[in-house]
Amino acid sequence: MEEDSSQILNHAHDQFTKHNFRSAEELYTHFITSCLRTRGCDAKSLATALNNRGQIKYLRVDFREAIEDYTSAIDADSQFEIPFYNRGLIHYRLGFFEDAISDFKQALKLNPDFEDARISLQQTHLDQQHRISRGY
Repeated sequence: MEEDSSQILNHAHDQFTKHNFRSAEELYTHFITSCLRTRGCDAKSLATALNNRGQIKYLRVDFREAIEDYTSAIDADSQFEIPFYNRGLIHYRLGFFEDAISDFKQALKLNPDFEDARISLQQTHLDQQHRISRGY
């Protein structure tokens, strides 16, 4: 089963890289379902599959489902900074600045050299202050 799972995951990554998102999403879902059923996958692989499936949902502007996948990725591997950053981006886009700040800070705590998270955190603070100064 382990070899089959790793092949599915590798094929999903390949499809994702080629921007074959429908195929990639199906493969990630198959991998995730298999992992959760057998509990035979390592946390990093499961978290990566969930994060990448979340990215596909993000790209089609299905923010609620993307947040669910990012949160599940964080639950699977709380030391993986990427889903914190990705979830923070959605919170930012939706105007939930406090949640975005929390996610970006956690991404930076896990990886202090994560420049995109640093820039996003700064921008979120600026936009939050701008919103406060405008009175809403």
